[in-house]
This record gives sequence, structure tokens and C-alpha cells, in this order.
Amino acid sequence: MKKYIFTAVIVFLFASANAQKVKFGAKAGFNLANLTGDFADSSTITGFNAGIFAEIKITDKFAIQPELLFSTQGNKIKIPVYDNSSVIVYYYDGKKNLTYLNLPVIAKYYIIDKLSIEAGPQIGLLLGAKVKYSSDRALPTLYTSKSEYDIKNDLKSIDFGLSFGANYDVSKNLYLNFRYNLGLANINNEPMSSLNIKNKIFSLSLGYKY
Repeated sequence: MKKYIFTAVIVFLFASANAQKVKFGAKAGFNLANLTGDFADSSTITGFNAGIFAEIKITDKFAIQPELLFSTQGNKIKIPVYDNSSVIVYYYDGKKNLTYLNLPVIAKYYIIDKLSIEAGPQIGLLLGAKVKYSSDRALPTLYTSKSEYDIKNDLKSIDFGLSFGANYDVSKNLYLNFRYNLGLANINNEPMSSLNIKNKIFSLSLGYKY
């Protein structure tokens, strides 16, 4: 984490020294998040992202954009309950709510004046993680019909991924950003579990730069 932040700062300072123009701003938007891996039935949840950034123009066509974003992520799962004959009798719902502080460092290339494509690495710091179980009937073992548990210790504190996307400048100051973040790190931290869990997020954001 410290090495990544140090590298990001060096890139930021070098780019600033050689940049034609630096624009600062804020952005916010919606997430469609999921967790990929060894889940029988996983589906997306809606979340949000919000934070600040600096767009550092290196040339007319190329820019570097470090960001600091608060992001809510996770997934929904359906967990089967079997009878003595191994037949599924019903399901109960589980929802993981994860919160991250993400630091992407994005390279942007302007195809035309208002349209750019982007890609870059992202590191995430896990701020919190909870799972909620619910059902219309009594759940097995320790679960009640509505139960919530803190699972932060079951997940690794650091995530790493790659982001890809596109931007469209609506006006001089406003722009739309579409981004897909592909998690590369297995965030499962349970010592007795072999689950390979990775983040996956689609986001649509509105940014303001000045």
C-alpha cells in the first residue's frame, strides 16, 4: 500500500511539473457491483461512488488522472436449504455490503475533442464489510429471519484491480464517466476457506472539473 501511494505521488509530481494544465474536480455516481468467484448464485447490487480527482494534461491528447473515491460494493446470493433427501426445499437471501476507499490512477487518451478512453490500476482499502441474511421463515443454525454480521476480518484489507472506461465532456466543466473495474486480487481472508472472491464493478458517474 505504501509503495503504491509513493509511486502515485511521484507520478503526480512528475506529471504536474511537465503538464500543460491541471484541473481539479469532484465526481459522484452509481455502481453496479458483484463478487465473482465460487458462488453458485451471485447477482449485482446497486451502490454509489463519490470522491475527488486531478486531471493532469501531459499533451493535448494525453492526461493522467489520480482519484480518491469512496465506493460501496458487494453482491447478493441465494443460499439453498436442503431436506434429508438432498432436495432444495427453499432459499434464503444473503447480501454482502462492502465499503472501500479506492485510489485509481487513470491514463486518459482523447480520441476527439470531447471524447476520451481510459485505463489504469486501482488499489482499494477496505473500510467495512457486513453480510445480511433474510428469509420469510426461520433460518437454519445460528441465523434468525433477519440477521446481520460484521465480516471485515474475513476479507483482505487491500484490493487491487484494473479499470477501463470512457469519458464524454458534456460542457467545459461537466463530464460523464463510464467505467468497469476488474478485480485481480482474491480478497477472501478466511483461513479455512478456498473461495476465490474478486470485486467487479460497473460505474456511471458525473464529474465536475475546473
